[in-house]
Amino acid sequence: MLSNEKKINRLFLYWLTISLILVFFIIIVGGLTRLTNSGLSITQWELFEGILPPLSQISWENYFEQYKKIPQYKILNFNMSLEEFKIIFYWEYFHRILARIIGLFFLIPLVFFYFSNQVDRKYMSVCYLIFILIVLQGIIGWYMVKSGLVDDITVSHYRLSIHLSTAILIISSLFWLIRNINSETKKKFFKFSYGDLPFQTLILLIFIQIIIGAFVSGLDAGKIYQTWPKMGSTFLPNDLYIDNLKNLMQFDNHSLVQFYHRNFAYVIILYVLFLTVFILKKRLSNLYFPLKILLFFIFLQAILGVFTLVSGLNIYLASTHQITSVLLIFSAINLYFLKTK
Repeated sequence: MLSNEKKINRLFLYWLTISLILVFFIIIVGGLTRLTNSGLSITQWELFEGILPPLSQISWENYFEQYKKIPQYKILNFNMSLEEFKIIFYWEYFHRILARIIGLFFLIPLVFFYFSNQVDRKYMSVCYLIFILIVLQGIIGWYMVKSGLVDDITVSHYRLSIHLSTAILIISSLFWLIRNINSETKKKFFKFSYGDLPFQTLILLIFIQIIIGAFVSGLDAGKIYQTWPKMGSTFLPNDLYIDNLKNLMQFDNHSLVQFYHRNFAYVIILYVLFLTVFILKKRLSNLYFPLKILLFFIFLQAILGVFTLVSGLNIYLASTHQITSVLLIFSAINLYFLKTK
């Protein structure tokens, strides 16, 4: 009986680990879908249809005709050929197929582990929450796509940020749960205490930066100023006019959004250096190694951000920049996990 319980718990951990890898992979694919402007190539939700790609010329032409009706084609891609359309179609197609795979891969084992009644209830409760977020993510995805089908050539950057934020919540929850299982603990993520506040603040700062990064991506704000460390020839963008506090909240302003993304990165770097001094001063020796990992990813992310910008938004650098943001938040969560009790 005990052997069977251990086997199920081992399967439970494997399942969560593979789920995390799949979510990590779909974040990569989702980022590339955005970078290649492929997200609007399929203009219908097709929740239960579209499992197979178009298998005939007529089917391809039907999808292409639907795409021709939206502003992105009429304004931006009016001279696109069917062969060129197939490229952006497949990016969005693989993104949607992977989303379906994740949904089923999470649901079916979840039902099994529920009826096995041999997995800790607190761990299962987190899994229920993750599944709700996965379902919600599918709805948000379509909500995002709809924003680009009428009167716009791209999706709403606000909706894109919600979509990305939800993905980060899902993968962060999986990572925290896996850390708990491996450590045989039941630490709560949202347990607030004075001693944990500096580490929770870091996670919040990185999360906010990811949201601002989604704004930059959604607005293509990285195309405005592609110089560093200045924006053009000045620290403040010369096309930015601020005469009241309300103007500071203009998140539709390309230059302002890029300015925030740049300078919030500096804030996070300074905060990490402050946290480094705090850990060394308190002699929290168990945090020294995870701190080194955090420092590695924070500086790698900054370097990638600069090179992505000055390269003219090279797609490989931009994708790596996004991937590193996930690894950065993993390292911040891991540091917090080892600190909290």
